[in-house]
Amino acid sequence: MRRREFLQYSAATTLAAPFVRAARADTGTFKVAVIGAKTGPLAPGAAITQFPPFKLWAHEVNERGGLKLKDGQRKIELIEYDDHTQPPEAVKAVERAATVEKADWISGMYATGFNLAVAPTMARYGYPQFAVACLTDHAPELVKKYPGFFTFQSSTTIYAKSAIGVLKQLKDAGGIGNKVAVVNVADDFGIELANAGRPLFKENGFEIVYDKSYPLGTQDLSPVIKAAKAGNPDAFVAWSYPPDTFGLAEQAKIEGLGVKAYYSAVGTDFEGFSQKFGAAAENVLGAGGVKDSPEMRAYYKRHKDVTGVDADHWGNPLNYQMLQALTQSIEALGSIDREAIADYVRKSKFKVLQGEISLPGQILDKVYTVGQWQNGYFRGVAGVGFTDFAPVKLKTGWS
Repeated sequence: MRRREFLQYSAATTLAAPFVRAARADTGTFKVAVIGAKTGPLAPGAAITQFPPFKLWAHEVNERGGLKLKDGQRKIELIEYDDHTQPPEAVKAVERAATVEKADWISGMYATGFNLAVAPTMARYGYPQFAVACLTDHAPELVKKYPGFFTFQSSTTIYAKSAIGVLKQLKDAGGIGNKVAVVNVADDFGIELANAGRPLFKENGFEIVYDKSYPLGTQDLSPVIKAAKAGNPDAFVAWSYPPDTFGLAEQAKIEGLGVKAYYSAVGTDFEGFSQKFGAAAENVLGAGGVKDSPEMRAYYKRHKDVTGVDADHWGNPLNYQMLQALTQSIEALGSIDREAIADYVRKSKFKVLQGEISLPGQILDKVYTVGQWQNGYFRGVAGVGFTDFAPVKLKTGWS
């Protein structure tokens, strides 16, 4: 979905999910509106990456009595909205949260294009936008235009460079040849990555033998994989979202796509990907990744115990870290003043799940960008600000 199309959509009403208690103006809670897809193509991903981290955060903060403010403690109340995988409904949800629910805080959106779509509305109502599911090279421009825009994420080009750098590493070691098939989902996320990747493939000595986009929500991906296979590639790269990440892998297994390096983006890091494909998931590369440590294992257990959902190995930790930074900012200030919180985040460092982070230029300085399934764990094999990467392995088949 392209940015220029956003203004063409008709307005639509977004309602709070029926199972979430409606907010009241006099609750004395810290009311947080969490907006994402509960229906439509992006719903499976949002159900894992967007909503559960907020539930874990609220549970943990409320269990210790609430956020510590100068005038006492305040518990967190979550209000969930379904944007139906439609940018105009995300915009309407922000408007409703700000004007009707009088929310103290509004979440970032789920998906790059949705964060871009709501940025003007968030700014108009005076809400800092802490975006996590937002991969774009336009972050510096957005920060300049909307001073409250922060991305707890890195840039499109860095993710593309990282993925292609891992493939170059394998090529230079003689593990793979130089032919690559590349596909992308046709929305801002996939289009930006595809555009960033094309010159980088060439610079790193790769020949693109297949280059194809497909619409968001495409059900039958067999023609894509068949055409990619016909190019006889040594590596396959998909700048994909969760439904197509799963669909492409399923077709690659059916067709026996015989590449020694297979990469897909969002959703590869889901526990469900490993569970669905079993041994076939081994050595599949994807966006994200984490360090395997006792602290991370404890986080995954806690997340599952509280939310009932298996946390992923990319967006969930980043969302959780963003919420840790938000908590530390509020409690350091003793206030929920949004302008003061934004200013504090600009100037501070935070001790979070994966170490110490800061946001120079309002962009996260430390992130794993490429992960690989190895022995049932999605290990970080490339990134920015980290050095503790797992070695990259070749894919040996789909059985």
